[in-house]
Amino acid sequence: MIRLLLSLGALAFAVPAAAQGPLTLDQVLRSSAQNAPQIIEALAKQRQAEGKALSAEGAFDVVFDVDAQTRPFGYYDGSVAEAKASRALDNNGGGLYAGYRVSRGRFPVYEDKAYTNQLGEFKVGAVFSLLRDRVTDERRTKLRLADQDVDVARLEREMVAIGVQRRAMGAYQAWAIAGLRLKAYRDLLALSEKRRSQLARQVQLGARSQILITENDQNLARRRSLVAQAEQKLAETANALSFFWRDANGVPLVPATEQLPDALPELAIAPRKAGPILRPDLKTVLVRIDQSLARLNLAENDLKPRLDARAELGKDVGAIGLGGPSRTPAEAIVGVKFSVPLERRSARGRIAEAKAEIDGLRTRHRMLEEQIAIEVKGIAINIEGADKVADLASQEADLAGKMASAEQRRFDMGASDFFLINQREESATDARLRALDARYQALVARADLAAATADRSVLGL
Repeated sequence: MIRLLLSLGALAFAVPAAAQGPLTLDQVLRSSAQNAPQIIEALAKQRQAEGKALSAEGAFDVVFDVDAQTRPFGYYDGSVAEAKASRALDNNGGGLYAGYRVSRGRFPVYEDKAYTNQLGEFKVGAVFSLLRDRVTDERRTKLRLADQDVDVARLEREMVAIGVQRRAMGAYQAWAIAGLRLKAYRDLLALSEKRRSQLARQVQLGARSQILITENDQNLARRRSLVAQAEQKLAETANALSFFWRDANGVPLVPATEQLPDALPELAIAPRKAGPILRPDLKTVLVRIDQSLARLNLAENDLKPRLDARAELGKDVGAIGLGGPSRTPAEAIVGVKFSVPLERRSARGRIAEAKAEIDGLRTRHRMLEEQIAIEVKGIAINIEGADKVADLASQEADLAGKMASAEQRRFDMGASDFFLINQREESATDARLRALDARYQALVARADLAAATADRSVLGL
């Protein structure tokens, strides 16, 4: 019941396609690659990851600060305004800054540093990390992780696209084989319809008995039932194919019967080179390992003591202010800051966590490599066997067709009976269908191989 409701829902949105020649597999794959909802959703997730990466770059944006204060009441009337621009270094945990400060009026002695000359004071400085945060720090690690999240989203999009394209190939192949099976049943039905008119003339002439027409009508009813079932199967596969074949606006299109191909599509699988198969899901694990290594490096960085060096150069300009002449000469300040965590349990815990995660991911990578290799080898064995079966089935179909044609000539000359000619025809049709099914199974195996090896050219990517 649920499947029926889903099918009816899909038909409500699908649009019958105008027949414009046979529909090819390449057309379906191009449409699916551009308009399949799963691929569009995966693209949106990739853009989301790119947005997060851009946000992480904001940690290295230039920051502009302005700070001003004045004393409208009280014994002192000093006012000061300061502007400062700073930016974190992207290759060190420190940063650079530059600023300008100007003051007016008098300040208490404990705010003596607020005095400047009349045109203010210019200042530039830098802070450099010498131990902790020198090689990596939290800002750079977050940026690295965000960039790798973009890689993960791209690889996951590729894996989604491979799965979608494989299903699109399967839907097209199922629709094509359903059309060819319908054609075989219609050809079988046409033989019975043609024979009925021949039998009717022979009965009128007294050459055949009336019972043969009744027996032929029985075969007609059975063969019409086979055609009706094949037509239903074709309608179901056409509806399923509409999920992948869409117009430029993404609206599903139901292919018409006139668009059926004359034969099953061929898939040219290029010989695979020796070595591991770098599928997107395998690459994703490698990126995850790199992310864990980045977190490990950050945790090991937090074990180190902090030793920062700073340097600053300042110069007041203009006439001497109320602070006196001591501010007029240029001044340079250098200094260091040292701190060391004592217990460091937080960092040690994160180191243990990251190492365990790396071990797990490496195990998963090895397992996935072995799984892919076994899967590809199994598909290759399946293809070899399916090709042999398909060749033998084709030979059988050719021989069965020749036998049916020869029996038809004998029947026309009166040397054969109705039961035998009917049996030959149905045996030939069964052999034809078995040959079609064998070719279909070989084609399905090749499609599986294209998906297992991430063959972008065959998948239409």
